[in-house]
Amino acid sequence: MIASLSKLGLGTGQFGLDQPPGGRGRPREAEARDMLSIAGRSGLSVLDVAGRSATADTLLRGALPQPNPFRMTLTTIRPDRGPELVETELRAQMLRLGVERIDTLLAPSATDLFSPLGPQLWDRMKALKDAGVCKKIGVSVYASDDPIGVARRFKPDLVQAPASLLDQRMLLDGTLSTIAELGIEVHLRSIFLNGILFLPPDRAPSHLKAAAGRISRARRLIAEGKSDPLQAALGFALTRPEAAAVLVGVTSAAEMTAVVAAAMSPPPDLDWDEMALDDPDALAWAAA
Repeated sequence: MIASLSKLGLGTGQFGLDQPPGGRGRPREAEARDMLSIAGRSGLSVLDVAGRSATADTLLRGALPQPNPFRMTLTTIRPDRGPELVETELRAQMLRLGVERIDTLLAPSATDLFSPLGPQLWDRMKALKDAGVCKKIGVSVYASDDPIGVARRFKPDLVQAPASLLDQRMLLDGTLSTIAELGIEVHLRSIFLNGILFLPPDRAPSHLKAAAGRISRARRLIAEGKSDPLQAALGFALTRPEAAAVLVGVTSAAEMTAVVAAAMSPPPDLDWDEMALDDPDALAWAAA
């Protein structure tokens, strides 16, 4: 197995399992089955299950390869209605997915942990870990969350954070390397920046106009380096020493195949620092 593929993980947020059939009327479950089959055969390690739709969970269960080759990550509901409901909802989702244990349980955000019921949520997550329901507990963070402070306060096993060749904030300021040095596993998400690099300049959303010049420059640098946006985005993320895993989202088996092929290619020799954006609106959209 190629090392970069074992570092690659897959998020289900774009599977669209609770939406109508995809292109040419193909059932979503069949598409998901093919995506997961390609990911499993290729050695992808992590499966980050998005949302808690009963329909999507049931269809995902039917699409999972057997035996399940993935380390699964689930995210709790928000703690607003108390830790009992958090655990009830988690166990219901695991039942729908047909799993007795998962690898990682994430709190939805640092904001939720700092909410009035946040400490109870974290205590319940620790209890679920002690009971063997999950191996690790963690939290999703953003650059604005003071991620190092969150890591030192809660001491999670894992932090999931947005980072990419355009959004390098938590890499350039040393945030993610500091978290990794604390012995906390770092998973990168949003590495495709909501598709910013893949959009033609004339189709970019209006709130990205201020960053259009920098984005176009990044695309030009990638082309001059004889690469393409997909290979560049993956090459950047997969070579980050801070990252234990890099999560991607795909909508079809064809996209999954393209991601695997790009990840297997040698990372392009590019000046990553020259591609970092500093436009707050673009970065907020990219990390969402």
